Amino acid sequence: MFIIVNVKMVITMSQRKITLMPKTDELLKTMGEQIKIARLRRKITASLVAERAGVSRATVWHVEKGDPGVAIGIYAAVLHALNGLDKDLLLIAKDDDFGRKMDDLGHISPKRVRR
Repeated sequence: MFIIVNVKMVITMSQRKITLMPKTDELLKTMGEQIKIARLRRKITASLVAERAGVSRATVWHVEKGDPGVAIGIYAAVLHALNGLDKDLLLIAKDDDFGRKMDDLGHISPKRVRR
């Protein structure tokens, strides 16, 4: 029995293939759009963001497109270049309801992932 899952293949600048679920791809694109809107609201040019973040203008463009091939550290640098928006990264996985429920049931996950 085979299960067909709708996945999207993305080829990055380094020609690595990254498999993303469509919803994850959409989330990255939305995040990129939000980063671009934040930059435009602050009236900061993409060139200035690139200079502050220590990346190229093309990389800022990839971030604003939600490219999954861009390292999370570069996303953080671009957010920091937008006057400290990198603090919002602390909100990621902050409210882990599922994890808390598993913990409450006594299903504590191991400290390390087994290989």
